[in-house]
Amino acid sequence: MTRVAAIDCGTNSIRLLVADADPGTGELVDLDRRMTIVRLGQGVDRTGRLAPEALERTFAACREYAAVIKEHGAEKLRFVATSASRDAENRDEFVQGVLDILGVEPEVITGDEEAQLSFAGATKELTGRADLDKPYLVVDIGGGSTEFVVGDDTVRSALSVDVGCVRMTERHLVAEDGTVTDPPTPAQVEAVRADIAEALDKVTQVVPILDARTLVGLAGSVTTVAALALGLDAYDSAAIHHARISYEKVAELTDWLLTSTHDQRALQPVIHPGRVDVIASGALVLRLIMEWIGAREVVVSEHDILDGIAWSLA
Repeated sequence: MTRVAAIDCGTNSIRLLVADADPGTGELVDLDRRMTIVRLGQGVDRTGRLAPEALERTFAACREYAAVIKEHGAEKLRFVATSASRDAENRDEFVQGVLDILGVEPEVITGDEEAQLSFAGATKELTGRADLDKPYLVVDIGGGSTEFVVGDDTVRSALSVDVGCVRMTERHLVAEDGTVTDPPTPAQVEAVRADIAEALDKVTQVVPILDARTLVGLAGSVTTVAALALGLDAYDSAAIHHARISYEKVAELTDWLLTSTHDQRALQPVIHPGRVDVIASGALVLRLIMEWIGAREVVVSEHDILDGIAWSLA
């Protein structure tokens, strides 16, 4: 086995996986898997730059992760950065900061590369399951973007679009002073819907998402909706992984999230404090994807781009 460390730095969160990987058997044994909400993409859609405070939050998490990686003695490390750092004018500051702390340069990957890694991480365990028809549509709903990937055992086609829970919230669900509207107005929700629909129309022209037989959902918005749907008292990765959540339940929860207040959402123990203000947008992205392709359920995966990064090292 090879001991590897994978870091996925997105718009809303930064995550670490240290694992032993065996390419021969396809086994990936977790040693440490953790997530920190850093909101790296704070204000990027509006300013085009990474905010100083967002950079410092991210660097603090990197310092924590560096200690964990050293403790476990990982042989290889790969740091992948996604939507927010692709879009920012000052991404060189981000790159240099990560290099100084972790000793590796973050790879600011393209949306297509992100999609390939997400698909690999999400579907490796699904191969051979008779109860899940192919092709799969893997959707990775992030903070700044959503990746759509259609494939069987390998990727057929993929596309990344700038529709994510943070981007939609900051673009449409804020007041003039920049604070999140609580709860959003019907007009604001309709603006989010219009953006998502426009993106889905674009995706449909490039990726055969309507051919998919199984929808696989990834990342924090999807797993949080699943945790709510399952009625969990605390976040439980084992219970969430490969849970099958119906469209009716997703629609019900989306309606509640869009009409609830910050305090009501914050009382839900499975909603991470860093997701309280953006989870409604993320749930709406998932709901509209399901409506667009006619999916009756979503298969939720806790394994995603982070696992794909780990496998790329092995």
